[in-house]
Amino acid sequence: MSDSKFLLEGIGLTRRYGGFVALDNVTVQVRAGEIRGLIGSNGAGKSTLMDALSGRSITSGKVLLEGKDLSDLTAQQRRRAGMARSFQRTNIFPDLTVAEQIHLAARANENDNAAEVMQQLSLAHLGNRRAADVSYGEQRRLDLALALTGQPKVLLLDEPAAGLTVQESIIVAELLRRLAVSWGITVLIVEHDMDVIFSICSKLTVLHLGKILAEGSPEEVRAMPQVVEAYLGSSA
Repeated sequence: MSDSKFLLEGIGLTRRYGGFVALDNVTVQVRAGEIRGLIGSNGAGKSTLMDALSGRSITSGKVLLEGKDLSDLTAQQRRRAGMARSFQRTNIFPDLTVAEQIHLAARANENDNAAEVMQQLSLAHLGNRRAADVSYGEQRRLDLALALTGQPKVLLLDEPAAGLTVQESIIVAELLRRLAVSWGITVLIVEHDMDVIFSICSKLTVLHLGKILAEGSPEEVRAMPQVVEAYLGSSA
């Protein structure tokens, strides 16, 4: 059942590909303002769960945002309802300037916060440069900026630190933590970098073979033998 104390709910989410069950009756509930980490080994169902929440097809189950059922809405309609998503690969346009694409993305939303997004993500000084001409770390921040235009209620992030250096990963983690507090954004993040996950998340959901293996605080999850065996290993 839905519980109004949760901002985002995926209830009984299942995704089958023929006889293969990629997501098996998963329920995840995230409170407003929470940064929830989603971890698990390759093939655990993390990206499939993000797809299900953001409107990229499920076999069964439902998705609620502020108690409103979004299950029949497309990915674009969910974006307008306040759910933004970024992907493992950047979604930028190389030949447009940084400012051009942020402003284009912002115009598609009722709340045009392009200038604030550029300032908060330290991109203002790069506004006139083509996206292809800035560093990879800056491209990742640009991708995050595009998701943050319109100041969404929920941000679904699929490996935002992928390919970044340790220092760049720390910068992204600090940005996310600060924006979650200052803008009141709820974040669900898939990330293989455990330093990022354990530093910014208040709660973790661990997936294994399409099911939830465990949930709890980073400290609790780190101490669970079944999680260490299935996923964390020496990184714990």
